[in-house]
Amino acid sequence: MLRSLWRSIDRFSVQHFQYVINELRKIKVVDEHNRELVMNLLQSVVEIVTYGDRQDPHIFECFMERQVLADFVRILKISQESKIDGPLLQYLSIMIQNMDSEHAIFYCFSNGYMNNIILHPYKFDGGDLAPYYVSFLRAISNKINKDTLCLLVNVQGDAVVSFPLYTEALRFAQHEEKMIQTAIRALVLNIYNVSDDMVYQFISTPPVSEYFSDLVRRLSNLCFCLDDFVYDKGRKMDAQKRRDGVILEADKIADELHYFKDILSVGEPRLTRLVTENLLNGLVFPLLFSFMASKNKNGSDLSAITSLYIISCLLQVVGGRSMINNVAGVILYHILNLNVRIPSEGNASDVHDDVKTFSKCLNEVERVICYDPESNGSESINVTYLGAHWEGFMSSFNINSSNSEICSKRSGIFAFVFCEDQSLLLASIFLLLILTESKDLDCLLSSMSGLSEKEDEMLQTDDTSISKSVDESIFIRFMPEILNALLNVLAFQQPLSIMMLWNAGWCLQKLLNFHREGLNGDNLLLFTQTSYDQSRVNFLNELGGVWFDHIPDTLITESASCVRVLEQSSQYKDPLFMLELVLHHQPTNGQTSSYFAWQRMVDAVKAFILHFQLKTFILKGVLVDKPLLNMISSSTNDSRVIRASDVSSASFGSNVSLESGIPCGIAFSNSEIRDIYVIPVASGIIGKLLLAEKHPFRSRHGVVIAIAPLAGLFPKIDEDHPSWLHLQIREFDPQFYSTKARGNHLSMPDHLADGRWTLGFPNARACEEAHLVILNEITKQRSAVEYMLAPLLQDDLELAKS
Repeated sequence: MLRSLWRSIDRFSVQHFQYVINELRKIKVVDEHNRELVMNLLQSVVEIVTYGDRQDPHIFECFMERQVLADFVRILKISQESKIDGPLLQYLSIMIQNMDSEHAIFYCFSNGYMNNIILHPYKFDGGDLAPYYVSFLRAISNKINKDTLCLLVNVQGDAVVSFPLYTEALRFAQHEEKMIQTAIRALVLNIYNVSDDMVYQFISTPPVSEYFSDLVRRLSNLCFCLDDFVYDKGRKMDAQKRRDGVILEADKIADELHYFKDILSVGEPRLTRLVTENLLNGLVFPLLFSFMASKNKNGSDLSAITSLYIISCLLQVVGGRSMINNVAGVILYHILNLNVRIPSEGNASDVHDDVKTFSKCLNEVERVICYDPESNGSESINVTYLGAHWEGFMSSFNINSSNSEICSKRSGIFAFVFCEDQSLLLASIFLLLILTESKDLDCLLSSMSGLSEKEDEMLQTDDTSISKSVDESIFIRFMPEILNALLNVLAFQQPLSIMMLWNAGWCLQKLLNFHREGLNGDNLLLFTQTSYDQSRVNFLNELGGVWFDHIPDTLITESASCVRVLEQSSQYKDPLFMLELVLHHQPTNGQTSSYFAWQRMVDAVKAFILHFQLKTFILKGVLVDKPLLNMISSSTNDSRVIRASDVSSASFGSNVSLESGIPCGIAFSNSEIRDIYVIPVASGIIGKLLLAEKHPFRSRHGVVIAIAPLAGLFPKIDEDHPSWLHLQIREFDPQFYSTKARGNHLSMPDHLADGRWTLGFPNARACEEAHLVILNEITKQRSAVEYMLAPLLQDDLELAKS
């Protein structure tokens, strides 16, 4: 009856709206019997109000005059286990989202209606109410601005005493559902972007400000979860599951860091100080002190490699002058007798320099690294952890604080730079490169590092204390040793992963960019006569390998990749490579299959092209865009529309001439022996072995029934049966598997077993002749490859002479 009455009235008229409101106010209790009716009434209210906001101001005037929002609050209070909360919040969200006029939004936020709905005692346990509630909160946050925000806070005097939208949203900040977490963070950022001084004061005052320490605590927990996967602590996972876990946890950490960056991007000094203080005291300082001082002897600490990864990610994503200079100050303090610069009040560029003994530096260092240029005049960073733990941190290095000459390459971060663990060596150098390449690094700390491009400018100033700091730079003093450590990684006698080599090459090239003196005599010999020669020998050995025909294409592809890698800035290089170095495991176990042969060839090409690029950079100061190769025109292609006479381009089912074919027999699987012709043919760098049966109607032609690449055949006559010829067939398809593996940057697919063909000939002489013909075609194909590579190898010799 109710619905029939509605149909007789224009559903978007004021008259109908009045009727709906009256019906809604007749509801005294909401239970399972009238739940559907109430939902329909609420839905009608939202639809009519949304229409009125855009089309009919009289409807919205009625909405305000009759205070319909009070009915929504009332319905919540009189509901009895009716599950009306979710739909009601959903309808309100829709209404708020679709409001266009500022007048309508201002009214909805007035009179405490929204706060009453927000603070209603909902029962979230075990139900699906949370998404509706969070969606409602986010809808409100999307509509707030500096004018309407005041309507949602409660003020006493000149201070905000409650802000339900914010505090109730924070209850879901650590919710297990990712979508709810994301919605809450969007809401929080909306609030931060429109808040005024009183709201910021409320947000930055305990207990509300504990949200930031909770965020840091969550990030810290994620770091330990990541470390569990990196070192498989008690999980006993297979390699793939371990890799997947590392990527998943690393992505979670990246999300957290980007959220911190979003908060800092608001640009509010109090937020900046809160985030920076909590990150430094809750994560950065404990992490730095732990892995630098204890050397991770305590099993409860994060591993050094994970610590370096976290700090590197934080500097790249969050960054900022305060973060960069705090990390740099802690890392460099214990190995330098600092010339401390104290920012004067009101002007960050005014400095006061004074040479201090080591025992008097602590207070000055704190004043330098606690200075917060992003705070725009607000109070400095409060690094409580630093002051409380500094003395114990320094004593762990057994340093005599009265001695100003404390530089030691075996202390602090340099203990990892010069350690035997190659992964830690590369990771620690990477961290130092992030610091020194950062535009936010303080000029004094930059000069201390010895890697600053501003070094010459610093040396040309009249400030003798700064010049002394540069002259005594740790990096400059230890640069030959650091370069030597990297060169020893490249020249390591035991096989290393190509990932390790390329990252060592990247570090070496970056350091050479800063160190204009280049390599000294011993280091140059280590590179040219050990590391480089070794890579060249391994590369040339692959010309006799299973995949020599793929060397030119691989060389072109990997050369371009190598240039991209070497030119990559430390600010954009993914620190995940640190963890990949620990995870990377390439067991060959003496395997000789084409899969492992492919990996070996690609690695040999990558190693050689890396050394070639580094050698060019060392001797000429540039990288080579493209390797010099001779081009070979070839008629080979894979089209099925092929001339019968062009045997080299034949494919399965093609008609080919049997003039060059050698008669033999073969049995596939358990089938009978078939009379066939074997036709080896090489055209340029393409080589094929065709098996063809006689054409039923054309006596001098045959139909191709099987094809194998010439490269990798390794034909061998059977010792017991001299008329049998054994051939090894490559089954691994690199093009197919490269596409399949592209989405996984840590793992490669499992290898396939290679095929075997055995050809039977009429007699031993015929078998031997076939053996020689196949070898001749393989030699011709290899010669074409060598011809293509000749300019590169010649250029290589000319570099050696220079």
